[in-house]
Amino acid sequence: MTDSLDFSLLTLNEALLTNLASLNYDKMTPIQAQSLPGMLKGDDIIAKASTGSGKTAAFGLTLLNSINLKFFAIQALVLCPTRELAEQVSQAIRQLARQMPNVKIINLSGGMPMKAQLDSLKHGAHIVVGTPGRVQKHLDKASLVLDKINTLVLDEADRMLDMGFLDAIRAVVKFCPKQRQTLLFSATYPKEIKQMSYEFMQNPTEIFIDSAHMEQDIEQQFYEVNPCNKYSVLTSLLKQHKPTSSLIFCNTKQLTTELAGQLKQDGFSAIALNGDMEQVDRDLAIIQFTNQSCSILVATDVAARGLDIKELPLVINYDLAFESDVHTHRVGRTGRAGNKGIAISLTMPSDAQRICAIEDTQNQPLTWSNIADITPSNSGPISPTMMTLCLDVGKKDKIRAGDILGALTKDLGLPGDVIGKIDVFPLKSYVAINKSHATEAWQSLKRGKLKGRSVNVRKV
Repeated sequence: MTDSLDFSLLTLNEALLTNLASLNYDKMTPIQAQSLPGMLKGDDIIAKASTGSGKTAAFGLTLLNSINLKFFAIQALVLCPTRELAEQVSQAIRQLARQMPNVKIINLSGGMPMKAQLDSLKHGAHIVVGTPGRVQKHLDKASLVLDKINTLVLDEADRMLDMGFLDAIRAVVKFCPKQRQTLLFSATYPKEIKQMSYEFMQNPTEIFIDSAHMEQDIEQQFYEVNPCNKYSVLTSLLKQHKPTSSLIFCNTKQLTTELAGQLKQDGFSAIALNGDMEQVDRDLAIIQFTNQSCSILVATDVAARGLDIKELPLVINYDLAFESDVHTHRVGRTGRAGNKGIAISLTMPSDAQRICAIEDTQNQPLTWSNIADITPSNSGPISPTMMTLCLDVGKKDKIRAGDILGALTKDLGLPGDVIGKIDVFPLKSYVAINKSHATEAWQSLKRGKLKGRSVNVRKV
C-alpha cells in the first residue's frame, strides 16, 4: 500500500481520473489511500472507517474501474442497511461515473414500489445498490441474477447486523459466485464483523482508520445531569449555542418521538427519525433536516447512519452511546470539511463504565463542563430560515431538479440565492425556499405550470 495521497498514482482508467479532477478530488483521504491500491488489485478488504471518511468513493471507484461496459450484466452489488444510504451511495457512484458513457446503476431498496424496480431490471444494469431484504426478494422472484458479479460490497456492515439482516445477507451471498471480490466497510468493529468476514471473505486485509475523528476540529463537552434536570439542561444548551442544525442522539426509538414532540411543544424546530416510522415520514424528516427547513433532528444511531449532512455545527448525545466506537462515530458527524464542531454529551452517574471506555478510546481525559456555566439566550429557540414545498411530480414525470430551479428563477423571477436544496423522487419533489419568498413561490407554482403541466404544490 502507498502513503501517497495523489489519485493520479493509482491504476484508474482515464475517464475516472478526468472526472475526479473535475470534481476537485485532488488528494485521497486516509481510508482511500490505504484501501484503494489493494481493492484495485482485487483483494478482499475489511475497512473500519466512519461516515464522511470517503469510503463510498473508495469502493465506488473500485467498482467502476473494473466494470466491462460492453458486457451488459450485473457485475457489482452494494448492500446497505437503509434505503436512505442506498440512495446516497447510488448518487455518489453515478457522480463518479459521469465521464463513463452508459453505466447503468439500479437502486433496489425496501419502501419503494416493486413494479418500478422490476421494470428497471428488465432493461438490465451494471451495478445494483440496495437493502438486503429487497435484494433477497428479487432473487427469490428470479427478477435479479447475480451469477456474473465480480465484486460484493457490504456497506455499514455493523448497522446491517444491528438491524437483523445477517440471514438476508447470507441468502444473497448464496446467489453470488464463490470467486469474487468482497469489500466490507464498518464504522465499528464488533466481534460479529470478524465472524462475518470468515464466512464471506477470502484472506481479507484489515484497515482501521481510528484517528480520523481526531483530525477534525471538534470540541467535546461532557455534562453530568440527573433525570430531573436532563431536559432543561438540553434546552438551555440549545438556547446558548443556537445552532442552525443539530443532531440529537437517543438510544431508543420511543425517546426520539417523545423528545422531538416535547421540543416542538416548547417552540423548537424539531423532528424525530427512527426505524418505526413509515418510509414516507422518514424521507420527509431527512429532507426537512438536510435542506435546513428543520433545525433539530432527534434520531437513533441506526436511523441516522448514512445521512449526508455537509455542515453540522452541533451534536448532542442525550443518551450516552453503549459502545465507545459508536460514541466516536456520533461525534465525528460534526466538524467536517474545515468547519468547527461541538459535541456535547449528557451523562449520569450510571454511565460511569461507558465514560471510562470513551476515555480509554480517546486516550486522553474528557473535558467536563459545569451546568452552572450554561448561559441560555433570552431570545428563544432559533427558527429555520427555509421552508419546504412539496410538488406532486417526480422522476416518473421526467422532472429534473433543473426544471424546478428554472421554473422558480426564470418563470417566476425568484433570486437564485433564496432557493435551497431540491430533491426529486419517483413520484414527488421537494424544494427548500427561503421563508421570505416561500409563500410567493407556493402561490406562483400553484398558478403556473411546470414543463407544460399544472402541479399540485403544498407547504410541508
